[in-house]
Order: sequence, then C-alpha cells, then structure tokens
Amino acid sequence: MSLLHEMAHAKINLYLHVTGRRDDGYHLLDSLAVFAGAADGLELHRGTGQGGHVGLRIGGTFAPGLRADDCADNLIVRAGALLRAHVGPERARQLPDVAVVLRKELPVASGIGGGSADAAAALRLLLRVWELDIPRTQLMALATRLGADVPVCIDQLAARMEGIGEELTPAPVLPPCGMMLVNCGRSVSTPQVFRTRTPVFTPRAVLPPQWNTLADMVRDLSAQTNDLQDAACAICPEITTVLDVLRAAPGCRLARMSGSGATCFALFDSPVAARAAQDAVRRDGWWVWAGDLCRNGGRQVMETESVLP
Repeated sequence: MSLLHEMAHAKINLYLHVTGRRDDGYHLLDSLAVFAGAADGLELHRGTGQGGHVGLRIGGTFAPGLRADDCADNLIVRAGALLRAHVGPERARQLPDVAVVLRKELPVASGIGGGSADAAAALRLLLRVWELDIPRTQLMALATRLGADVPVCIDQLAARMEGIGEELTPAPVLPPCGMMLVNCGRSVSTPQVFRTRTPVFTPRAVLPPQWNTLADMVRDLSAQTNDLQDAACAICPEITTVLDVLRAAPGCRLARMSGSGATCFALFDSPVAARAAQDAVRRDGWWVWAGDLCRNGGRQVMETESVLP
C-alpha cells in the first residue's frame, strides 16, 4: 500500500486589518500571511477498498486537544467528502479508500491556521492519490468551503489575503529573517474575539513590492495592526504576558499576535538569532518554536511502501 507524506505549515498573520463587514455578517479582512517552518505532519495510506472513504487517526503532541469524536467532523475528513461530492457518485465509487494519520504538532485553535493547513495538505494528498485534475479556480472554491484560511494554505506561500480570506495576491518580496512562535497554552474562540472587538474598521494597508531589509519590513509592519489583538488580550490576558516577554527577548525586532490568537510571533534578524532567544522566553506550559520562514511552499511529498496495521 502506498504511503504519502505532506507537511501542513503554520500560517502567521504579520498584520490583520478588519476593513468592513458583509451583509451576511462575515468580516472583510486585509492581512499579510507567511508560513513558518513549524508544521503538522500528514501520512496518507492508500487502502485496497474503493469508494473514496477517508479514515483518520490523530497522534502527536497536541492530539489530546482534539476529542476522539472530532475525527468524524475533522477538516481532513470533510476535505475528502467535498472532493467525492465534486467528482460525482460514479467517479467516487472508483476512488481508493485511504487512511490519514495526522501528527498534530501545532497548538489547536491558536490563530496559526493549523486546522486549515491540515485540510489544505489533505486536499493536496487526495488530489494526487485519487489522480484528480481539478482546475485551480474550482479547487480554490472548494477550499473556501472548508474555511476562509484554507485557500492560502494550499500553496503555503506568503500572500496577501483579502475578502474573507479567499482573495489572494502575491506578498511583497520578503527579506531574510528568523521567527519565534509562542503559545501560552490557552485556546481563544474566534467568534468571541469578533464579538468583543471594538466595531471599527481599519483601511487597507499600503505595502511596497518588496522589502530589501528586515528593518524596512519592521518599519512598515509597525504602522499596521492586528485589529483582533486587543479583544483577544481582554479575553485571555496571558497573551499580553507573552507579548511582553517576546518584546524583551534579545534580538526581537517586532512582536504581535497572529490571527485571532492566542499564538504570538516575533521577528529576528535570522533563524539563528530566533533560536538563541528561546531560553529567554520559555515558561512552564508555553509552546515555543523558533526557526525560519517556509519560502518554497513547504512541499515535502514523499512516496514509500507501507502496510496498514
């Protein structure tokens, strides 16, 4: 039975402006998303049965944060159901069954798109093992149905996100830098954050086509905000503590919350500088990662032979 591997990298919002609200209640955003080396891992085992059924097992550091009954409604399983519905019942009956093992190494519900990245990785794996050729516009529409963060996670490349997150354009060219991610161990509800935030809107950011130095990027990012940060800090004061600790870390150039929280990031001159500052940041119960940005889409697909237990 063939075995495929994919990495689902953490998505980081370097800034996040809430620019408006649609009539249906969805908020309009403007955000610059990048991807860190930190990632979940997916293994896809191709079975011998047919029908395109997707089984799921979850392991890894943060597996306890997902209940056993989450598997049936996990975005990975839903990605398979969405693809089966898209190709129609006749084609779906011919698709091989698969089993996915998710190694959950990113904190759950933490503002870094872990579930969305997992869903996007599952789509990439299923398209390959099921040999489906779906036009990109249709694939992105399917991804949006799984969640507003899923489209940007398909390519795992830095991009500007607008609309509800589904409108993607190229990001400015990024300079070399390092990044640290810190999560205090608390989950924050995205709907609660939006309910708590002050109902004002921030204009779309003006960005250059590229940043030649980290100092240039930090200067421009410092003029932007994460419009959800204050609300998340009010709900979870530990986020403020994380930000204070990051800003005091040696070599930190910028610290901010990602997404709706609670994970925060800090930028450093290099991955080496970011890793060197980890000891100054670690606290009991905190998840800390430091390293480089993912600059090539993080595509690490391998095929081997395996037998399901």
